[in-house]
Amino acid sequence: MDFSGSYLDGTQICEINLLAKACSDDYSLAIAEIAGAAERIFMYYIVMDLEWNQSNTGLEEEVAYIPFEIIEIGAIRLEEDGVMTGEFSELIKPTVYREMHQVTGRLIHMKMSELDQGRAFVQVATEFFRWCGEEEHLFCTWGAMDLTELQRNMRFYHMEPLAQGPIAFLDVQKLFSIAFEDGKSRRALEHAVETLQMEKDIPFHRAFSDAYYTTKVLIKIIAEKPEVLKKVSYDVFHTPKDRKSEIKAQFDTYMKYISREFSDKSEALQDREVASSKCYLCRRNLRKKLKWFSPNGRHYYCLAYCDKHGYLKGKIRVRKSEQGGVYVVKTTKLVGPEEAEAVRERSKHVRELHKKRISGHETNISS
Repeated sequence: MDFSGSYLDGTQICEINLLAKACSDDYSLAIAEIAGAAERIFMYYIVMDLEWNQSNTGLEEEVAYIPFEIIEIGAIRLEEDGVMTGEFSELIKPTVYREMHQVTGRLIHMKMSELDQGRAFVQVATEFFRWCGEEEHLFCTWGAMDLTELQRNMRFYHMEPLAQGPIAFLDVQKLFSIAFEDGKSRRALEHAVETLQMEKDIPFHRAFSDAYYTTKVLIKIIAEKPEVLKKVSYDVFHTPKDRKSEIKAQFDTYMKYISREFSDKSEALQDREVASSKCYLCRRNLRKKLKWFSPNGRHYYCLAYCDKHGYLKGKIRVRKSEQGGVYVVKTTKLVGPEEAEAVRERSKHVRELHKKRISGHETNISS
């Protein structure tokens, strides 16, 4: 499994990639060795939660560069053995949205007059990163938005970026689903606390309290389902700068690829690496049984076959970057004959719809 972002420089990424290639003949050995290398990269977890305000779409119009203005940072430092060793909690005085959004106000039970007692974002954020420490650490959040909005606020205030590319982090909401539910649903934090029969000893919907409950869920995962900690996520506020720094993260049942930025979707889909199909077990380039097709213009699918390991399903998601271009997130995983047949049926359905649209268009022209 590769890790990238603010915790790894290019040398470290290359070391893990080389380790994966060296172990490619024995996949189980590769997973064990790479996971061990990844564990040595960071020393502890920073479990973080943010509260933010936004435009009420009234007198204050939304500022495109900062749709969500952070008004509170809460965090807990957690050692790898599940022991809490530090706390951070501070309000931030807003400068963009001076009117409290009605929903935000009800959730966090806070008035603008209280926020006016806080310090400026740059001061609080600088203090927060100092509190995080200089040792390598891994951010953990409930959901995937916090790191993106933190970096968006940092950019707005012209702070140095956290990373020059994607940041590896743990999405505890996702991990909870994988560990204790169906792996697909994304539940509210309070639901997780109730499901795990944890005591609700402080109110929800404040940055520190939600960081606290997220930490408790993470501790439960560490104790009972530590294997799911390998399922790292990547925040892609900053895309990989070039081909060399693209992310290729290998997990136990699938592989994820995050591309550099392209000018548009057409350029991205024509790229050789984006369009390729490789078996992530034996690393062979495979000939496709079904070429890339899309049911909606956003997601693309293909089907390939490895003589040694069977069918491989590919999925491409084209996403807009913060810089105005696009990047690709591609996942490939081995599937059984039934799922392979489902991909074939989906491709057939897409072709039939395409033929109907063409036929309808030709009829309209002739009439």
